[in-house]
Amino acid sequence: MRQILTGLAMVALMAGGAQAQETAQPSTPLVVIELFTSQGCSSCPPADALMAELSDLDGILPLSLHVDYWDYIGWKDVFAQAQFTDRQRAYARAAGKRSIYTPQMIVQGVDHVVGFKPMKLVDQIKRRQSQLSQIPISLSVMKRDGMLEILAQATGALPPHMVVQLVRFDPHERVEIRRGENAGRVVDYTNIVTEWLPVADWNGKAPLLIEVPVTGPEQTAVVVQSRDAGAIVAAALAQ
Repeated sequence: MRQILTGLAMVALMAGGAQAQETAQPSTPLVVIELFTSQGCSSCPPADALMAELSDLDGILPLSLHVDYWDYIGWKDVFAQAQFTDRQRAYARAAGKRSIYTPQMIVQGVDHVVGFKPMKLVDQIKRRQSQLSQIPISLSVMKRDGMLEILAQATGALPPHMVVQLVRFDPHERVEIRRGENAGRVVDYTNIVTEWLPVADWNGKAPLLIEVPVTGPEQTAVVVQSRDAGAIVAAALAQ
C-alpha cells in the first residue's frame, strides 16, 4: 500500500497514541475518526487508503461509513446505508453547514476535514489525543457469551443528554469496482461500519450498566456521544 502519511506525521501520531494509552482509565480511550466515503466517488480512494494506515496506530479508531448518494451515477456501493448519509447530514446541520461531501472525516464528532487533507487530519488527531486524559467518563466494555457489557461512570462534567451507541464493523474488504467513476479500480476498505445502533440514553447522573446482545464476526466498539450529532465524549473497543 502506498504510504500516504509522511514519516514525521506517523511518528507524531504514534507518540500521541502511546501517551493516551498510559493514561487510560479503565479502557484505552480512543480518538474516533469517521470517514464518509463511497465506492462511486472518484476522489475517495486516497482517503480510504489512509484509513488502513490509521488503523495500525494505537489510540485511534477509524471507521468508514459508506453513504448512498453517489449510487445513481452507475455503481451501487455494496456497503452504503441511508442511515450513514443521515448521520453525515446531522453533522452538517450541527455545524451550520448546508452541504455534505465525500470524502469527509469527522474527528471526535467535532472537527470536520473535507477532502483528502492528511496533514490537517493529523493536526486534529494530535489535538484530540492531548485531551484524552481529561475524558469525563470511565468506560468499560467487555464481550462474552454473546453479550456485550457496557459500564460507564461520570468522572467529570458531562453533557446533559448523551447517547450510548453500539458500532459493529468489518476490518477489511477488497472490492473490484466495475462501473461508475472508479470503474476498473480495486479498492481496499478498512473498518467498514455495518451497524451503528443507539442502545441507551444517559445523563451521567448515575452509573450506567447495560448488556446488549452481539452476534456475528464483526468487531465491536461503543461510542458515547452528546445527543444531536455532538461531541464524542468516550469510545472503547470490546475486548
